[in-house]
Amino acid sequence: MKHYLQFKDFTADEYAYLFERAALIKKKFKSYEKHHPLVDRTLAMIFEKASTRTRVSFEAGMYQLGGSVVHLTTGDSQLGRAEPIEDSAKVISRMVDLVMIRTFEQTKIEKFAAHSRVPVINGLTNEFHPCQILADIFTFIEHRGSIQGKTVAWVGDGNNMANTWLQAAELLGFKVHVSTPQGYEVDEKLAVGAGGASAGSYQFFSDPREACQGADLVTTDVWTSMGYEAENEARRLAFADWCVDQEMMAAAKPDALFMHCLPAHRGEEVEADVIDGPQSVVWDEAENRMHVQKALMEYLLLGKLA
Repeated sequence: MKHYLQFKDFTADEYAYLFERAALIKKKFKSYEKHHPLVDRTLAMIFEKASTRTRVSFEAGMYQLGGSVVHLTTGDSQLGRAEPIEDSAKVISRMVDLVMIRTFEQTKIEKFAAHSRVPVINGLTNEFHPCQILADIFTFIEHRGSIQGKTVAWVGDGNNMANTWLQAAELLGFKVHVSTPQGYEVDEKLAVGAGGASAGSYQFFSDPREACQGADLVTTDVWTSMGYEAENEARRLAFADWCVDQEMMAAAKPDALFMHCLPAHRGEEVEADVIDGPQSVVWDEAENRMHVQKALMEYLLLGKLA
């Protein structure tokens, strides 16, 4: 049994399969061709953090695979009434086939997975967001081919997205240019693990425009992630020079793509003419969450299919 708690949980070969499978599943979806490999399977979705894209993509995706969904929040279950995570995991995993959790600390989802009888998927934690990077890389492949050997510029907060990009770069053979304001840097040990990543997989820049130089993809996220709202004003001041604008996109390659995991705040982390411009693929990126997650759920429950 496999879990998907952070990007480095899978191998490069497994990702190659998932991207190929996601393309097939998406093609079937676009052709209105039924694809029901998970009939009679149930996904439990547990939300401690609010969500739009994560809920819709997993819920719609599971129904499209022929399965069913149970939606839980801390407000309508014992999870919000101090029941030990271990107990919740033991009970819930006896009744469903798959669990997706969107929560705060990574330790919570790891503890749940350690006591689960079924695969557990990280729908987002403070530390990692593997399903989003899975969708982002699949979107890049759709538009530009293999990401191997390419350069991704990360502009903004050293958050769960940045951590996951670093893991992906090490595993799949591309490079990440990271630029964050002072005090908001990526935690390298957390992102790549105690073993570290190769020197060629990432590089830090104090100037975001330098980070974008020659990039194949420029990507960012909100300045204040969920759970950090008290820091909002301080972050707005600290991140003022980290708004992705046309100058940054001009520093990247002429055919560079722009991505954002959404929701976006135009005029803060990205200018409207960038996110709504011709280089932006944010809507494909958002839709692709559903397709890659369908491939992921299918793989976790059925393994590789011919």
